[in-house]
Amino acid sequence: MSDENQVVVPPSFIALFLPPGRSKPTQPREHIARRHELCEDMACMLVDTARDKLWELGITEADVLQRIHRGLCGGAAGLDDAEAGWVTHRLAEILEWPDPDLAPP
Repeated sequence: MSDENQVVVPPSFIALFLPPGRSKPTQPREHIARRHELCEDMACMLVDTARDKLWELGITEADVLQRIHRGLCGGAAGLDDAEAGWVTHRLAEILEWPDPDLAPP
C-alpha cells in the first residue's frame, strides 16, 4: 500500500477546500493531502515556540495563539488564511489549550 493511501486527512481540513453548499472539494486528494501534511508539520513545529512565548511574554494562551495566527496569515508562511486558521486551531489542540476565537487576518 502506498503512503498516499495511508494518510488520513481530517474532515476539518478537507472543509477548507469545500465551497459552501458543495460536497466535492475544489482540489484533488493528492493536493489536499500534501497541504495537510504541511499544515500538520507547521502546527507541530510551533509547539515549542508557543510554550516559550507564553513563558517569556507572560501573556495568555489565547494571546499567544492570536499572535501566531497573525504571523501565519498573509501568505509569507506559505499558507493561505484558511490554512493559517486550521494550523492555529490544531496547535491549540496539540497543546491542550482552549480553542482560540481568532480575529480575522
